[in-house]
Amino acid sequence: MSPSRVLVLNSGSSSVKYQLLDMSDGSRLAMGLVERIGEETSRLKHTPAGGGSRERTGPIADHEAALKAVSEELSEDGLGLDSPELAAIGHRVVHGGKHFTEPTVIDDAVLAEIERLIPVAPLHNPANLTGIRTARALRPDLPQIAVFDTAFHTTMPEAAARYAIDVRTADEHRIRRYGFHGTSHAYVSRATAALLGRSPEEVNVIVLHLGNGASASAVRGGRCVETSMGLTPLEGLVMGTRSGDMDPAVIFHLMRVGGMSADEIDTLLNKRSGLIGLCGDNDMREIRRRIDEGDKEAQLAFDIYIHRLKKYIGAYYAVLGRVDAVAFTAGVGENASPVREAAVAGLEELGLVVDGELNAVRSDEPRLISPQYARVAVAVVPTDEELEIATQTYALVKDSRNLT
Repeated sequence: MSPSRVLVLNSGSSSVKYQLLDMSDGSRLAMGLVERIGEETSRLKHTPAGGGSRERTGPIADHEAALKAVSEELSEDGLGLDSPELAAIGHRVVHGGKHFTEPTVIDDAVLAEIERLIPVAPLHNPANLTGIRTARALRPDLPQIAVFDTAFHTTMPEAAARYAIDVRTADEHRIRRYGFHGTSHAYVSRATAALLGRSPEEVNVIVLHLGNGASASAVRGGRCVETSMGLTPLEGLVMGTRSGDMDPAVIFHLMRVGGMSADEIDTLLNKRSGLIGLCGDNDMREIRRRIDEGDKEAQLAFDIYIHRLKKYIGAYYAVLGRVDAVAFTAGVGENASPVREAAVAGLEELGLVVDGELNAVRSDEPRLISPQYARVAVAVVPTDEELEIATQTYALVKDSRNLT
């Protein structure tokens, strides 16, 4: 039997998330997280398919030590990195620029290009590179595939991808709208079409990926034509700690009048803005609890969040011309029924309605929360970025090896 397992790695600056999947049936064999790499208080939590999580604590010096620890945990379940059933390792890479439009077999040239993109993804690409290099050193014989967050959005037309600044300056510094959360938007748009019993090519979907980071996309016939994040993940919706859209002259004002440095403004907009900047909390559950207790600051933060979200739904409705479904996903989108209700409220003339009882149901399954008579389906579709990365990775390896 041909190897059918794919290890998915998501390497952060001080963490590694991983899942091992069997692509013969899409089942999860194990998953886990290594966090606080490089500290005395490092922790690895490993969960095999049958449950019964295991934890180990203590110093994990670097990503190489982290992956070796992951391999040991997998080996304890008979799933080690040396297994002949492992077909490939799929790596999440945040920024692929214009060059990488699909999953790509990693070689030295690909690594060099990912490194060249560090200036536009300084927080993410270096960590992704570290994970890739470590995994290649541990299994140099195994195909390693990069799956890019930006790839799904490379189908945007130039009218959507370009900023209205001097073209030569933009091209010289690779300034354009790239978008992020692409694996989630790809997965959810296809899963929404399946929920409607139609093929992705037949369906226009607005996908709302609402977590601590949040983004929207307009997907026409399976292809992204617009998304809310831009050169970086800062543009677009109000997020947990990010401002989203604002007048860029605010930056100049803060520098000239506020005496703030570029680094201070960067920290302000990425880490001290959004919901946490507005009310001191970035957990939607806590914000809703405060609203129920009459907290006006929390109420205003929620109202600003919903106002921005509703603006994007309307804008993307106009971009698509016809909308078959609006899909909510990620932590807030999947679990916060008040957000879904408020985002759609008042859009009945656009065919958008939420059924209160359906919206209140908690489930891990894709489901419709709109009444049958609604012109546009409103759906809750749990995202699965790891499965999407594994699917794209295995498809590429399968094609190159003619695996069956």
